[in-house]
Amino acid sequence: MTASGRIADIVGALGRVNGATSDFDLNPGTVLLEGRKLRPASVLVPLMMAPGGARVLLTQRSSALKQHPGQIAFPGGKQDACDADATAAALREAHEEIGLDPSNVQVLGHLPAHETVTGYIVTPVVCRVLAPFTPVPEMGEVAEVFDVPLDHVLTQRHYRIEARYWRGTMRRYYTLPFGPYYIWGATARMLRALAEVAGHP
Repeated sequence: MTASGRIADIVGALGRVNGATSDFDLNPGTVLLEGRKLRPASVLVPLMMAPGGARVLLTQRSSALKQHPGQIAFPGGKQDACDADATAAALREAHEEIGLDPSNVQVLGHLPAHETVTGYIVTPVVCRVLAPFTPVPEMGEVAEVFDVPLDHVLTQRHYRIEARYWRGTMRRYYTLPFGPYYIWGATARMLRALAEVAGHP
């Protein structure tokens, strides 16, 4: 299938996605406090056209950061008072973190909101990058910008379930290995949500 065809599949799939996801999806025994206050955040899920097929753009966070150092993530962050909505926040953060101009983006839609163990409710904003661009990583936050084939992301058998101790209990989570990159946690779970409706086994 062509890259444009794959992205067209994504557009159709976004209209069928429902139900929020969570870092706790694979841990049904976790008791979440009712009335808990979650901080709004959003991330950009950029899809790019490439000769070999569509690709998904990701970042590796700086190892100097206090939160999630060295982890694989989408460009994004918390929603500020200056942001009109989740989409505006995602576009602003992507511009700041990797130099992606909002005018070079076509917003396709949203994936379900995702609750993280760190107390955020994250809106994943899926977009298409219209023209080739050279990422410019923000030195203080981003160590590397790389991309993964969309076909790899949409193939459910590529996902694994792993576990580790977190705050004294065993926590299970999704991973999506790709070459030297270890995509896991919230990023892998949000990609898995897309694969569940737009991918194949």
